[in-house]
Amino acid sequence: MKDDLFGGTTPYQPLAERMRPSRLDDYLGQSHLLGAEGPIRQQLAQGTLQSMILWGPPGVGKTTLARLVTEAVSAEFMQISAVMSGVKEIRDIIERARMAQQRGRITVLFVDEVHRFNKSQQDAFLPHVEAGTVIFIGATTENPSFELNRALLSRATVYRLQPFSETELTAVLERALKEDAQVMSRAEQFDTETLQVMARAAMGDARRALNALESVCAQLSDDRPVTTDRLAELLGEQIKGFDKGGDVFYEQISVLHKAVRGSDPDAALYWLCRMLEGGADPLYVARRVVRMASEDIGNADPRALQIAINAWDVQTRLGSPEGELTIAQAVIYMACAPKSNAVYSAFNAMRKTVADTPDYEVPMHLRNAPTGLMKDMGMEEGYRYAHDEPEAFAAGESYMPEPLKDLHHYSPADRGLESKIRAKLDHLAELNRKSGRQRYQD
Repeated sequence: MKDDLFGGTTPYQPLAERMRPSRLDDYLGQSHLLGAEGPIRQQLAQGTLQSMILWGPPGVGKTTLARLVTEAVSAEFMQISAVMSGVKEIRDIIERARMAQQRGRITVLFVDEVHRFNKSQQDAFLPHVEAGTVIFIGATTENPSFELNRALLSRATVYRLQPFSETELTAVLERALKEDAQVMSRAEQFDTETLQVMARAAMGDARRALNALESVCAQLSDDRPVTTDRLAELLGEQIKGFDKGGDVFYEQISVLHKAVRGSDPDAALYWLCRMLEGGADPLYVARRVVRMASEDIGNADPRALQIAINAWDVQTRLGSPEGELTIAQAVIYMACAPKSNAVYSAFNAMRKTVADTPDYEVPMHLRNAPTGLMKDMGMEEGYRYAHDEPEAFAAGESYMPEPLKDLHHYSPADRGLESKIRAKLDHLAELNRKSGRQRYQD
């Protein structure tokens, strides 16, 4: 509590509440929805608003966005929480909405944590949404596909709200230090690097970032700069040992890769969780996991690549936490899979060969000859169609430029599926040797 201008007291409001934007133009983030071509911005430009479900993690501005879009269309805003409200509160709001409708006013009914309502409670909104009594906006941190009724989903568009980026959260903190009377006196003690660390630790949650800033300011008793070390002392466990762009980041992604390569699923899972808890972008981790599948497993188990791509796809489609679990599944699978870097080694060796040798022409017998003129020039002459040969293999044939005809960079490992590939290539090499045929003459 604090004294007001009339000698009384006014309730304390957290910094996150005091910094809620009062205009849509001040709302940071969600450009995919509010940018010039965003679907919500397009609705507002036409002076309309449709029922919607705002799905996203805590602290990304779901409630604030609902309030601001309501103001943008000059509608009444009524809010209930699925945790605190019951049937009586719902009936009262619907009755007030009817009265507003009679006066020509639109009502937006905002239901926070809508997934907490059971099926019958969710169904209770449907007739009022269909009749136009209310525009329904629900907010949820859970996947609507699993938590909300199909009937409700069919009447509302689901919009996915993304966690704030580090840049956006840094801007939020800078704005608070410039505009909020209770923390602005400490603005000179924070530099950009410190604010970036706080933004990174908040992991996309603006409320968490502002609460951290308020906590730090409340603990300051001198004018010394707030260094990253001092910040760690003031915030304790809220600041993780992780740096998205620094040495710790590269050390942790490197040790995750090494743990997969070393076939240690527990260590791989540990470092994965450390990175995710520290604020690493799951999509970045997913991309690196795809790299691991090709670099360290390759054709020893080609399924590893597909599992890695599937995990990346799930993270892209569903986000967290569902996506993070599939990344963990991929990491554990690859840690347990047979290992081979034969593809990786062959790829690098062949790229060096290409860089170090002339640009040889395609041999005449391997060139395509769709016209008579090209055939008269000798193109495709003598080409052997492999499917017409025993075992569908043209023994003795070479498909490399003549100077490189004996070059071999790919050497499959004797592990997993590559052991079978090795056996197959050894068999084909024996057929080549026995054929006595040689395309090129030394």
